[in-house]
Amino acid sequence: MATKGAKKTGGKAVPKRAAKAVAVPVKREAPEKAAHVKSPLAPRFIAPVPPLAGVRLATGQAGIKYKDRTDVLMMVLAPGTQVAGVFTKSKASSAPVDWCRKQLTGGAARVLIVNSGNANAFTGQAGADAVREVAESAAGVVGCRAQEVFMASTGVIGEPLPYQKIVKALPGLAAAGAAGGWRAAAEAIMTTDTYPKLATATTMIDGHRVTINGIAKGSGMIAPDMATMLSFVFTDAHLPAAVLQALLNDAVAKSFNAITVDSDTSTSDTLILFATGKGAAHPTITKPTDKRLDPFKERLNAVLLDLALQVVRDGEGASKLIQIDVTGAQTNEAAKKIALSIANSPLVKTAIAGGDANWGRVVAAVGKAGEMAERDKLKISFGDQVVAENGQRAASYNEQLATKTVSGQEVAIAVDVGVGKGKARVWTCDFTEGYIRINGSYRS
Repeated sequence: MATKGAKKTGGKAVPKRAAKAVAVPVKREAPEKAAHVKSPLAPRFIAPVPPLAGVRLATGQAGIKYKDRTDVLMMVLAPGTQVAGVFTKSKASSAPVDWCRKQLTGGAARVLIVNSGNANAFTGQAGADAVREVAESAAGVVGCRAQEVFMASTGVIGEPLPYQKIVKALPGLAAAGAAGGWRAAAEAIMTTDTYPKLATATTMIDGHRVTINGIAKGSGMIAPDMATMLSFVFTDAHLPAAVLQALLNDAVAKSFNAITVDSDTSTSDTLILFATGKGAAHPTITKPTDKRLDPFKERLNAVLLDLALQVVRDGEGASKLIQIDVTGAQTNEAAKKIALSIANSPLVKTAIAGGDANWGRVVAAVGKAGEMAERDKLKISFGDQVVAENGQRAASYNEQLATKTVSGQEVAIAVDVGVGKGKARVWTCDFTEGYIRINGSYRS
């Protein structure tokens, strides 16, 4: 499901010398040989991500949970970098989320540090102390304030973070920082992911070219209540924090907040947007409604949707990507609630996994959503096949064709509930035995 204006990406080796971000032709490289089974929905090829002015990055092996595995990412940002973010609404938010939410009020960022293998969530005062120690150490290495250091952690909940290992790695990471290595950055933050998730786009602001690069991780515990599991997006545009925040708040509703894998919201969900201001010198933009930002908004939204759909395609054990469109609802909000009720239904998801055109499961999911729906006007389609209408099985229903429609790798479900003009679109994946296998051995 390609998104106009965004390219699916990965990172080939690029020169270590910092370079101004420019549009580059997409080059294809051979599929990587993964150490574990890739999702069948994974992109066949991963295209390169260009350097982005004002960002240096490096990855390393700190041994946080596993030996001989890259598990720390450090990104050093140019002075003056502005920042915006959205975070989990979980009442059991992680220590890094609490830290970032507090520092976001300052609007400035110089460092991003991400570790995998340990979520530093539900770790009490020790977790908060660990975050502070890492922030202060990183600030000392880079020469900035601790309040300009942003962090995220992903992995097992409830285990104390061995922050000393991260602190020990910081000087070397800072010294090794280079303009390239975006694919390595995406790989460093993976947990149960089966492939790295990257996206890039170029656009114009008042005639000046700017670049947007993004990485994400996520495979399970995916039902964002703000953004995504972990995602970090960067632009070399010169935009103030307040403008970035407004753009981000608007964009997540149509991307990361419109996906679900298993209906579980993470304690660590974090999406941060950074603007280094080191690209082409475009005029100052002070309002998010400025028409000169329209092309930028379009590309930012495309990058976020690209990353979000990559997360769904990598859903734990997933074999099918499912798009759900709800129309005819009382409001857009009601439509989204109904769509998510369908997307999160284990009965719908397992039926699709088995190639079973069981539209009765969709009827049940609509009915339990708690939103207004006219039973005798309900219409359900699987792809182009109308399977139910006027409150009963469609007269033209064809079991063979309906089954064929839900047997491919991409499945479209459309529902009209017959009460208004509200509409919404969400994406999910199917449930297979793979989901149970992965989560049954997650801490092993």
